[in-house]
Amino acid sequence: MAQDTLSNVDSPRRRSGLLRDQVQLVKRSTSARYEIAPIQDQLSFEKGFFIVLRACQLLVQKNEGIVLVGVAGPSGAGKSVFTEKILNVMPSIAIINMDNYNEPSRIVDGNFDDPRLTDYETLLENIHGLKAGKPVQVPIYDFKSSSRVGYRTLEAPSSRIVIIEGIYALSEKLRPLLDLRVSVTGGVHFDLVKRVLRDIHRAGQEPEEIIQQISETVYPMYKAFIEPDLKTAHIKIINKFNPFAGFQNPTYVLKSTKVVDVDQIKAVFLNEYKEITEETYDIYLLPPSEDPEACQSYLRMRNKDGKYTLMFEEWVTDSPFIISPRITFEVSVRLLGGLMALGYSIATILKRKSHIFSDDKVCVKTDWLEQLNRRYVQVQGRDRLHVKYVADSLGLDGSYIPRTYIEQIQLEKLLNDVMALPDDLKTAEHR
Repeated sequence: MAQDTLSNVDSPRRRSGLLRDQVQLVKRSTSARYEIAPIQDQLSFEKGFFIVLRACQLLVQKNEGIVLVGVAGPSGAGKSVFTEKILNVMPSIAIINMDNYNEPSRIVDGNFDDPRLTDYETLLENIHGLKAGKPVQVPIYDFKSSSRVGYRTLEAPSSRIVIIEGIYALSEKLRPLLDLRVSVTGGVHFDLVKRVLRDIHRAGQEPEEIIQQISETVYPMYKAFIEPDLKTAHIKIINKFNPFAGFQNPTYVLKSTKVVDVDQIKAVFLNEYKEITEETYDIYLLPPSEDPEACQSYLRMRNKDGKYTLMFEEWVTDSPFIISPRITFEVSVRLLGGLMALGYSIATILKRKSHIFSDDKVCVKTDWLEQLNRRYVQVQGRDRLHVKYVADSLGLDGSYIPRTYIEQIQLEKLLNDVMALPDDLKTAEHR
């Protein structure tokens, strides 16, 4: 490509790493328009946001007419949040959401990620209308009824910036029209959580149905059709947003291996309490590309009384507390195959026998873990101070273990691996 770059591209200031100086414009070889020189490094969500704003400003200064920006990425990666964030800063831009161009008659087996689903004829007609400065009729698509329910009028924006947002916004049919191409991606694990939460509210689907759909259609479509398009982006954004971060009322947990008898536990409950015993099997699933020795965001599938529950959770340690935001769905065991297809692998299966005492404020349980051959006592609740009070009343202060069971397994596996080394290797550093 012939490059007619802006002045000072190679100046020391441009190499200094300032965000605004990372954006360089180059003239297209096929026209007089300018586009963004690709930025090789992946950018964080926040850095990418500022870079895109800067790029839009420069493109409007150098190009005549409408500046078209494509924002693409897999379902649940944060495209809509990203474009809405830009809209908040630049309210005069126009946003075209490609989901509204779904053609209901082309939906086969509930596959909403098939590239053939998009009504490109209407989309391109709207784009060319906006480029000509005319108002256009944008379709309105309803996900719950899977139908086009009407149209809305979209005026050519005074800012001259139009953002096209969708999984195929960087497709071959749109790329020649785009002045700026942006990809937004995230890890499979959190993309999965966000997609499930979104579709429960947007489409009224059941969690298991959503996850099965992702493993059978969404992920294969992403690998075959979307991912190759994303490689053409000028700006690549990796969205590490944690869907648990906004959760309120997490569970606070204090854990110990100190021996506590049943009478001690009963004595801490001043009011009426419930007492039960249960046996559970927890299958810990390692997310794709995660290090099994350092992973903090396992997916857990629990089998209790023949029923399976899927738990999305992430732990935070604020010693001596373990803080656990959690999202839980009831599923069937067949879902395990779909998760394995997404790249999850079984890290361990933990068998636990529990004796549980609880009231409306706190839960005290003794757990016997077969894999660790050890008994633990846990105090759990939503009120941090009350949890600490009950645990101290049981005499646990000073014996707390600020690790989850899977973290304890990780730690002991590492220790066992070290102890299994030949004696000459274990002592080599002391020679």
